[in-house]
Amino acid sequence: MSQPLDALYTGLPEPKHIWITSPESRDLGAGHDASAVWDDFVAVHPNGHILQTARWAQLKSAFGWTTQRAELRTIPSPDAPILGGASILYRRLPWGQKVAYIPKGPVVDWAAPDQARAVITMARAFGMKAHAALLKIEPELPDSPEVSARMTSYGFIRSPQRVQPLSTIHIDLVADEETILARMKPKWRYNIRLAERKGVSVREGTAADLPAIQKLMDVTGERDGFGVHNAGYHAAATAIFQPAELMIWLLAEAEGETLAAIAVFAVGTRAWYMWGASGESGRNLMPNHALQWAAMRWAKARGCTLYDLWGIPDEVGADPDAYAEPESWGEGGLWGVYRFKQGFGGQVVRYTGAWDMPLSKLGYAMYKLALRVKRGQGDTGTRG
Repeated sequence: MSQPLDALYTGLPEPKHIWITSPESRDLGAGHDASAVWDDFVAVHPNGHILQTARWAQLKSAFGWTTQRAELRTIPSPDAPILGGASILYRRLPWGQKVAYIPKGPVVDWAAPDQARAVITMARAFGMKAHAALLKIEPELPDSPEVSARMTSYGFIRSPQRVQPLSTIHIDLVADEETILARMKPKWRYNIRLAERKGVSVREGTAADLPAIQKLMDVTGERDGFGVHNAGYHAAATAIFQPAELMIWLLAEAEGETLAAIAVFAVGTRAWYMWGASGESGRNLMPNHALQWAAMRWAKARGCTLYDLWGIPDEVGADPDAYAEPESWGEGGLWGVYRFKQGFGGQVVRYTGAWDMPLSKLGYAMYKLALRVKRGQGDTGTRG
């Protein structure tokens, strides 16, 4: 470990608040549900995200990850308010060390440097105790020189690997439905109404629909070259999130056939279009337009003010004006989904991306080498 980074986290004064891990929090009171309290905190925090919920950690723990949560409170009591924290996911590397990963977090007030540093200090300490080679964070902060300087001041360096999309499109749901529709391109409004005229109906899916949904997912992955999750992953997500009304499957159907399906997640005032799939038949009926409009209406009805379309080509995020016209768009990759998403009238947003804090000099060098090997072999990855 280099001396400059060590200096950032050595000899710090006693924190103003108490650090407690989620297991310690669970021990503080009989019948106290620490995960529910954490998720309530994430839901109301301005920087909360579905990927920082305890339910998301529960999902990932069923598929090879181990999890830990750091919480910053005023006093070690289950009744004390949570000030900030992080849900940390660990994945074992081939040589025995781990990656400590905080997706879309930590959940802190970034305008309060002491609070952010306290949570990062906790996460660093937990990562080192878990024998992690690095701590990776992907905060949902804008891409700007100011944010980059802040990350550097905490001891992070730009990561050679990001997990979540760097650029996306946000749909403002504050206005009434007619205004939201008016912001869309005319062809998109027409296609939404065309789907209805052609007999496309949208309904909420249940666990019983998962086999049909998985068939569509597999078709989509094969057709578009995307990695897709398996049936077990979708089943686990449904079981964890749907009973809490934090997720909905929406299915577009016509004449008894399921044409397309999407999964939308929501927490607090934000919703995310996470997964989607469509078959080969009925595409001229515009089922995907109908699904996105239904998703926006569902999110708005439950109090969401923002709908995230989750992922577009980063070239657009880096310079939206340069890609204002279709003639400038590329082919393959995310360009196909961008052609679809851009018509809904949202705002292009670009995040600061992934930042790494090396916790082991040798381990981090091996991590970067492993990434180069993996990229040389080709890897499509999956969403969420």
